Amino acid sequence: MTRNNLPDEIARRLARPLRLTLAGLWAERIARAFWSLATVAMTLAALLLSGGLAIWPDWIGQGGLVLLALLGLAALVHGIRSFRPPTRAEALARLDATLPGAPIAALTDTQAIGAEDPASAAVWAAHRAREAARIIGLHAPGPNPGLPRRDPFALRLAAATALAVALIFGAGTERGDLAALMPGSAEAALSQASWEGWIEPPSYTGKPTLYLADQSPGPLEVPIGARVTLRLYGKIAEIDIAETFSDAAPQEPTATRLFKIDGDGRLSIGNDSWDIVAIPDATPRIQASGDLTRTLDGEMRLPFTARDDYGVSAGQARIALDLPRVDRRHGLAPLPEPRNPITVDLPMPYRGDRSEIEELLVDNLAEHPWAELAVTVTLRATDAAGQTGESAPIEIVLPGRRFLHPLARAIVEQRRDILWTIENAPRAARILRAVSNRPDGLFAKETQYLQLRAAVSALEEDDLTAEARDETAAALWQIAVEIEDGSLADALERLRRARERLSEAMRQGATPEELAELMQDYRDAMRDYMRELAQRDPENRADEPDQGERMEMTQQDLQELMDRIEDLMEQGRMEEAQALLDMLQQMMENMEMTEGASGQQGQSPGEKAMEGLAETLRDQRGLSDEAFRNLQEQMNPGGGPGEGERQDGGAGEGESDNGENRPGPGEEGESGDGTGQSLADRQRALEDELSRQKSNLPGAGTPEGEAAREALDRAGRAMDQAADALEQGDTPGALDRQAEAMEELREGMRNLEDAMRREAQAGQSGQQGRLAGDPSDSDRADPLGRRPGGAGASGTDSPLEDREDVYRRAQELMDELRRRAGEAERPEIEREYLRRLLDLF
Repeated sequence: MTRNNLPDEIARRLARPLRLTLAGLWAERIARAFWSLATVAMTLAALLLSGGLAIWPDWIGQGGLVLLALLGLAALVHGIRSFRPPTRAEALARLDATLPGAPIAALTDTQAIGAEDPASAAVWAAHRAREAARIIGLHAPGPNPGLPRRDPFALRLAAATALAVALIFGAGTERGDLAALMPGSAEAALSQASWEGWIEPPSYTGKPTLYLADQSPGPLEVPIGARVTLRLYGKIAEIDIAETFSDAAPQEPTATRLFKIDGDGRLSIGNDSWDIVAIPDATPRIQASGDLTRTLDGEMRLPFTARDDYGVSAGQARIALDLPRVDRRHGLAPLPEPRNPITVDLPMPYRGDRSEIEELLVDNLAEHPWAELAVTVTLRATDAAGQTGESAPIEIVLPGRRFLHPLARAIVEQRRDILWTIENAPRAARILRAVSNRPDGLFAKETQYLQLRAAVSALEEDDLTAEARDETAAALWQIAVEIEDGSLADALERLRRARERLSEAMRQGATPEELAELMQDYRDAMRDYMRELAQRDPENRADEPDQGERMEMTQQDLQELMDRIEDLMEQGRMEEAQALLDMLQQMMENMEMTEGASGQQGQSPGEKAMEGLAETLRDQRGLSDEAFRNLQEQMNPGGGPGEGERQDGGAGEGESDNGENRPGPGEEGESGDGTGQSLADRQRALEDELSRQKSNLPGAGTPEGEAAREALDRAGRAMDQAADALEQGDTPGALDRQAEAMEELREGMRNLEDAMRREAQAGQSGQQGRLAGDPSDSDRADPLGRRPGGAGASGTDSPLEDREDVYRRAQELMDELRRRAGEAERPEIEREYLRRLLDLF
């Protein structure tokens, strides 16, 4: 099969595919003959570029080179002997084999017989035309050297991979001298001296580590205390290192050198040198940023500011007795017993920048022996380097609890004297005996008198020790607190618990019904607390020294605030409701409450009715709790007598403390008809009491008053049904009716409050004949809207009234107070009153 037998047109059509096929044959023959030589060459290049031959010992590197050279020579000889150049005929046969029927061979054939026969010649021409049509679009086949069969272990691929890795990551890509990659070059390189170094600032500075090789010689600023680390290689004795910034003794030449920068100096390494400029670590600064404030229970609050260039790590307040400023009279005349200064940790932010801190020191040292005595407070701040900065001593009187009851004040004063020095114990015992000589009418409880006498007897012991003295002082404190607070402490604690439960419910997203029930509990606790306030001895309050520092608020003001809180909760504005709730709690703990809206002595009819309904609601709760416990005992007859009760052991939140609503000895814990009949009788009695209260209910004729009566009617019917169910032994049904009765009672109390508020507002509107701000008004209201003779009653412009923007009105009120307090033409007594109001809020 030759090209000369092909027609010219066919030869031109086959020229390009034939050349490509011939080139492919050349590639196949070369790959088959010299793949082993290429593998050896790639292996040698990979070893050189990776630097392995230079790192290995000489005999390994040189032996490897000889072995690779021999393998390469053998591969070259084998390739030359096995290589056979391809011919054009082989290329044409390879190309013709890619087509069915070998059309190229058919086109090179000649007609052997019948060439002169026209018919035979026509058939031959048609045959050639059909074969010529088959080679249209002919493509050259690709080379196929068949190396996998000749290299079953894929050595060529392993060598190619090693070469690729060496080209990307090998040491030869960073070196320009290939001689350095030959065997023995690494030892030659190590014989030369080299180094590298770092400067690491202290971790608390937050500064980055400096690599010396990247730093230009010259001035270099680093924080003081930084550490210099040098690593030396090769002939380390030939590297000259000198430094003048540390006090370290000269070191022997070693591979690693460490220095600490203690000040300015110079670092020289060979021909390179840097002028080290040490940045000093400033001492932290701290000072008080405001005046000391205190609360009635003795809590002190002192704002302070601390600064440091890298951040304050800790702080303390040191409180020491300022003996020269102490009034050394009476029990303080002797020398005091030595006591260590008080040390209080200052609050620090948990996270964030501490280079400048503004915090508030809050602590309560009311029980300390130095309470209400002159002391000095020294603030101290410490940074991470251990440096300490102190403020100038601040002269204050250490806040203590303010006792208003005369007997409580006397007991606390003698407690202070015995803690001042144990020598005052006999004197304090005589004074306390004289004070308690006639206990009738002096002590609210007999146990208080007995506890005081026991403390006095302990002070009169001849062998009184410091430990016994301290125990007696603790007992005197408890007696004074009980005398001061009395039952008011319990009422305040219930009020706080009710507020905490309401706050937690708001945070947890309680339902509106649950919030309404908790709000009613808070109202009940508020009434109890106000009742206890009203029962306190007015003579004790008249002698209080700081009368001007308390505000008086009316029942109406409190109801408006609580209604506002409830409205905010219904609207989903929980943050605002929580803010008002906290403000109301603080006011209740620090302000004196009045009982009438216009200075009247005693309770108004509406307030008495509200108090009676609240008592009825508590009794109903007690009955419901007891019925529930009886139901549990019936379902668990084998349980102990304590099962089914509340975890706190209470008999029911609504039961009175004197136990008049609890079952008698023969009834408690029983099951069956006896207990059910007893509960039914008490339920009937409670229904009769509610009917009596309805007959004296105020607000008749008003929509709110009528709504209250309707709700109480429904409550009475529910009580009657509950009593029937109890008589029939249907405790679950009785519990449902009792729950309905309590809900209707709450609804009636809310409506009654609305009626009382409407009546109070109507009365105030009728009393005002002039504008509150009229200068001619002789009964001009003070900045809180109160009028002379009103016993704390608010005027119509009171900021406590319901407004659309209560916070804006509060800010306007504070601005007005500040403006009036700054007017010099006002009387000094009025300006002093205004300043006390500003300090209070």
